[in-house]
Amino acid sequence: MKNIVILVSGSGTNLQRIIDAIENGEIPNAGISMVVADRDCYGLERAKKHNIETLLIPRGKNFSSQLAEVIPENTDLIVLAGFLSILKPEFCEKWNGKIINIHPALLPKFGGKGMWGHHVHNAVIEAGEKESGATVHFVTSGIDEGEAILQKSFEITEDDTPETVAEKVHQIEYEIFPQAINKVLNNK
Repeated sequence: MKNIVILVSGSGTNLQRIIDAIENGEIPNAGISMVVADRDCYGLERAKKHNIETLLIPRGKNFSSQLAEVIPENTDLIVLAGFLSILKPEFCEKWNGKIINIHPALLPKFGGKGMWGHHVHNAVIEAGEKESGATVHFVTSGIDEGEAILQKSFEITEDDTPETVAEKVHQIEYEIFPQAINKVLNNK
């Protein structure tokens, strides 16, 4: 059984998708040992409904060191699912190759500091991009700079708004996140 720790900051829709994928066998031989949030959020409630251990570590300069103290040593994968805090380089190096994130754009475009949520979708529309999508990538000390694991795109139409792009991106995230977790856990 592979042990997953999930980090969240928001409503936890991607967390719920991962929970469902584990429960329905889409992600086989894995379980979520803990969900950690950097702020009070609905993601913690989702985890509690599934009897998953939760922990709230308020974001701040000591977040990464406090997180390092609570992550079980037998953790196979740390998954950032709508997690907004920046992890310290030492933490990223310790868990190198075992931390992944989902980003709501086609990296390397529209990544980096300040590029999250609606900021990404606004930038995509303002740049006149012809496509967008989502990328699951390894986490490194450089923001959104880790190697891509899985990426999927869709065409942007002239009727698309940041809100419609966001909805399309969410659908892609729900599709590729479990696939990428499987790929990493099974070294495929």
